[in-house]
Amino acid sequence: MPFLQQHTMQEADDASLVREYKETGRLEVLAALYERYMDLVYGVCLKYLDDDSAKDAVMQIFEELIPKVKQHEIQAFRGWLHVLARNHCLMKLRKESTRGRIVALEEEGFMESDHNFHPDSGNGLEDNLQAMERCMEKLPAEQKTSVDLFYLQEKSYREVAEITGFDMTKVKSYIQNGKRNLKICMEKK
Repeated sequence: MPFLQQHTMQEADDASLVREYKETGRLEVLAALYERYMDLVYGVCLKYLDDDSAKDAVMQIFEELIPKVKQHEIQAFRGWLHVLARNHCLMKLRKESTRGRIVALEEEGFMESDHNFHPDSGNGLEDNLQAMERCMEKLPAEQKTSVDLFYLQEKSYREVAEITGFDMTKVKSYIQNGKRNLKICMEKK
């Protein structure tokens, strides 16, 4: 009765499908859940990547979901997926930027002559990533650790609390304050 299973998957809420996937490991359950948000993921990817790369990223993100959904404590799948998609795209851009810089260094005898990598070229994304790294270093240790674990390593609040030993309310506070302090620091850039 695949038709009945498909029908019930369409009616089930996100949390139920996440729970079912974690329990059974059935990819069709995860696929039904992901299909609801493919347009969202594609839209996020288009903000950072060209059309073909965005389409590729949509498929790569699904592949990332297979182990990650089982590993993470997901409170709101839609929001969690949005962050995962954004981080995927940023990491892809960062890798491409680093790869391009290494090729330019090798080809030009250790000179950054390519205009895309020159500090005055207005390479906004790379500048923003570097500024964010500098701002992260300025955060108090608790905020820096909590923000890094939550946003960059995609840990849940509970996982951050377990890793750091901080109280759950402190973790939420450190993340919120760290995010605000990062934004203030970035605006000063």
